[in-house]
Amino acid sequence: MKIAITGATGQLGRLVIDALLQRGADPAQLVAIGRSAEKLEPLAGKGLQTRVADYNVEASLVAALEGVDKLLLISSSEVGQRATQHENVITAAQRVNVKLIAYTSIANALTGNMKLAQEHIATEHLLAGSGIGYVLLRNGWYSENYTDQLLGYLNSKVVLGAAADGKISAATRADYAEAAAAVLLSEAGEAGKIYELGGDKPFTLSQLAGAVGAAAGQDVAYQDMDPEKLVEIYTESGVPAVFADILVDTDLRIREGALEVHSGDLARLIGRAPTSLGKAIKDALAR
Repeated sequence: MKIAITGATGQLGRLVIDALLQRGADPAQLVAIGRSAEKLEPLAGKGLQTRVADYNVEASLVAALEGVDKLLLISSSEVGQRATQHENVITAAQRVNVKLIAYTSIANALTGNMKLAQEHIATEHLLAGSGIGYVLLRNGWYSENYTDQLLGYLNSKVVLGAAADGKISAATRADYAEAAAAVLLSEAGEAGKIYELGGDKPFTLSQLAGAVGAAAGQDVAYQDMDPEKLVEIYTESGVPAVFADILVDTDLRIREGALEVHSGDLARLIGRAPTSLGKAIKDALAR
């Protein structure tokens, strides 16, 4: 059973491959797909097959997916181009008779009303009409979306946002990677399943600030911002306007529960409790 992973050299892709190997997958049956032959070299060193392909070039995807049984389609990082790029992958998978596609969507995709979800919804619809068996891994927010900003939080002593008291069921990339590996290696019929994935202890941004302060031994507060002002702050700091708007829209949807997950799916798939916010913060501070 040959399993391919797109975006294999990205942050999530590398962790998925590590999780697959840790769970006993035969590296010779794993196909790592990425845009850079140079970045793929370390994966070849682990015994994986490596194939160069670009989400924008369907012909390269057809060649890369030849002989593949199961495919993990990791969503593109190019917001605004995702739907077209994902369609290229799905079309290529159809041409070479891939049997199952697992797709990394977003939590509560159909109900959260997030701008960020629009391309994920489009991709879910493409999969539904593809004739290929598919499983949706609706990943919640990454803890790293916050822990990667720890230095800024500690220097400013403030966490800025527009989420009010909305709760976020975040988990680490490694947690979501383990879940993907579990699904890809499952011998049960996964086609048609939808997993709503997230941490089992949702937190507010005020609680995030408190946890950061407690771990670092200093005061850090949450400041709820006017949405338009927050967009302005993001753009002035160099965030592209379109993405700044999406970030603030996500905070506004968090107020309504868009990133709160209570399914328990993540814990069941990985066989343990997802990484807590406190541990994620402590691990990040230790690096």
